[in-house]
Amino acid sequence: MRPSDSWIVPDWPAPTHVRAVSTTRIGGVSAAPFDSFNCGDHVGDAAENVRENRRFLATKLGLKNEPLWLRQVHGVHVANHVTPNDICEADAAISTQAHQPCVVMTADCLPVLLCDRAGSAVGVAHAGWRGLLNGVIETTVDAMQRPAQQLLAWLGPAIGPAHFEVGDDVYNAFAQARPESMHAFRAGRAGHWYADIFELARYALLRRGIVAVYGGGICTYSEKTRFFSFRRDGRTGRMATVIWMEEK
Repeated sequence: MRPSDSWIVPDWPAPTHVRAVSTTRIGGVSAAPFDSFNCGDHVGDAAENVRENRRFLATKLGLKNEPLWLRQVHGVHVANHVTPNDICEADAAISTQAHQPCVVMTADCLPVLLCDRAGSAVGVAHAGWRGLLNGVIETTVDAMQRPAQQLLAWLGPAIGPAHFEVGDDVYNAFAQARPESMHAFRAGRAGHWYADIFELARYALLRRGIVAVYGGGICTYSEKTRFFSFRRDGRTGRMATVIWMEEK
């Protein structure tokens, strides 16, 4: 797959028939503040622009089927692409069949790609702090039903640890539920902490025995010309992270 300003191709040792991209904000038709490659239909952008951006993505990637676009609610439900609903409320998706793209949308939250070394299953999770706390990554891994040693993960663009500020409520919730992950937090101003969302994801993957983890470290907040960021801009668009299998 050719590199493009419109998307990032994950650098991970996935099988060659497993394809994935994480889009940027560059290359679409949406006007400010959604300029220009906004894939979110829930942020106030014109519906025809979102449809055109999604059509452009599918066409340029050569997708044979429409991705399973989710209604994301910061939960832990995993959609199985074998039996999709017209409107699917979930924060992760998996597939075991070719040409069934799974996708999540983000604008600071972390997209996490998963596949097995045989290329028989793929998945993607939308991991904000609520999803990480409640186990969206672990739930997605469990739904794939593959041995941990056979799974690979890739961490896409998300808000970096220099900008992801949370309050005592978030810090205390992780301290109680996931004490092993507290190294991912550092103290900020009174009552506030800076969280490393990439490290929190690595801890979650390690809980399921997954150590083959790639990516991480691309900050959506600090690269304004390249990425949407809800924390930075408030009213903004959404990037898409897509994974699918082609025929072997």
